[in-house]
Amino acid sequence: MSKTRQHCFDFGVPPALTLLLGLWGITRNNSMWRDEAATWEAAHRTIPEIWSLLGRIDMVHGLYYLFMHGVFTVFGDRLYCLRLPSLLAMACATALLTLLGSRLVDASTGLATGLAFALLPAVQQYAQEGRPYALVTACEVLACWLLVTAVDASNWCHWAAYGTTVLVAALLNWFSLLILFAHAATIALARTPRAVIARWALSASCAVLGSLPLVMASQAQSGQVSWIPPVGLGTTLNLLMTVVMGALGAYLARTRLASGSVRVSLSALALPLLALPPLLLLAVSLTRPLYQTRYVLFSQIGLALLIGAACHALASRFRRQPRRSIVLAAAVALVALLPIEVPLRSAGSRVDDVLSTADNVAAVRKPGDAVLYIPAARRDTALVSPGAFTGTRDLALIENPRQSNTLQGVEGTPEYIRKAMLTARRIIVVTDDNTSPPASARDRTKEQVLRSHFIRRYETRERGRKIVVYVRRADDRAATPTSRCPCFVRKGSTPTPPGVVPTEQSKSNRTQ
Repeated sequence: MSKTRQHCFDFGVPPALTLLLGLWGITRNNSMWRDEAATWEAAHRTIPEIWSLLGRIDMVHGLYYLFMHGVFTVFGDRLYCLRLPSLLAMACATALLTLLGSRLVDASTGLATGLAFALLPAVQQYAQEGRPYALVTACEVLACWLLVTAVDASNWCHWAAYGTTVLVAALLNWFSLLILFAHAATIALARTPRAVIARWALSASCAVLGSLPLVMASQAQSGQVSWIPPVGLGTTLNLLMTVVMGALGAYLARTRLASGSVRVSLSALALPLLALPPLLLLAVSLTRPLYQTRYVLFSQIGLALLIGAACHALASRFRRQPRRSIVLAAAVALVALLPIEVPLRSAGSRVDDVLSTADNVAAVRKPGDAVLYIPAARRDTALVSPGAFTGTRDLALIENPRQSNTLQGVEGTPEYIRKAMLTARRIIVVTDDNTSPPASARDRTKEQVLRSHFIRRYETRERGRKIVVYVRRADDRAATPTSRCPCFVRKGSTPTPPGVVPTEQSKSNRTQ
């Protein structure tokens, strides 16, 4: 193989693999989970409406919503358009990471690093989500590459590009600023001259100052993350095991890592990146729960670098042509990870699915039906698929999401909701498929009125959400409460309960 073809192979295969794996099942059986529904709903607003929305909620995702608004405007609003930006960003991250591994050690290490990154389950998951975390990861890979380049060249152009990239990542999600702690450790481990340290500190400070208004503004919306549970023992152990695996990779490749021609070694860059951001977020979460893997997804960059270096070192010891061994190992890993990779592409892989919920509502609704959402955030299914709710009326809503600059609209007082419910003969309730007690007075009122004045006639559960049809007691005196009502669990298709005539689902404004 000529050198040109060899370089094309080394730098082309990893991003191509990322693209192929990302396109595989990208629609997830035409499903969309609640966070993607927020992206969908926000990006469909005008720019002034998005700006007004950010003053109330989701300030931290403002730049991403504006970006996706542009994507939908230019390319349309299909599910592919929702997720392709994330996939393309992850493919770019893979390409940059391949170049970074090649710069830090050699081309074979770059190939192994890129393939390892493409095969990581977390990378495959967020390459198929309409959320900003893949874009943040791509920015952070570029920041790492610019850091290594700037330390070697030490000119202001590289440092300005580095600071700008870190700032863009922070504007997409300011938790990405945790990478600066890792880079500070890298600078210290590399024993760089004082001039380099000063230039890095200035670039990092500019990035922090540039993102400070966003950080401060989003603090007023900190209630958005109140749902995050305390860190469990399992999460802590998984994180520690990942760090240990990375350290083991650095140990296996120690001889080769020491032979790099750049000032920053692979281990000096990768180990702090793998360990510090998640561990720091974990430490903060001990007092205020904030830890979510996706917030520090970019730490997978360090893991991929260490896996790639270890694989190349092992391949070099056993074969004269390590590239073939690396590709063979990647193929074996791909097959071995199939039990994880296949479920990631299923509709049930996320917390819930707003589109299947809309299908279930369309199957049981009748003209004049009323609808309730418990909690109000479950209104997202009607906002994404309004055609499924044609002919129904929202009992609790007094101000729609766009008018109120919110994602779920504004509901009336508990008394207003109680009176509205008593005017309905049939109510469709959209709620979560769990038994957690209602958190707000409005939701408690909804459930109390349903218990006192309505009888449950039909129920279906699917992909994290539940649809329940209630009728007024005066309209069905022969029925008894829940013990005798026919309840069905949908398996593949929605059954038709007695007395319910499914109507044809409207296709207008429906996600394809």
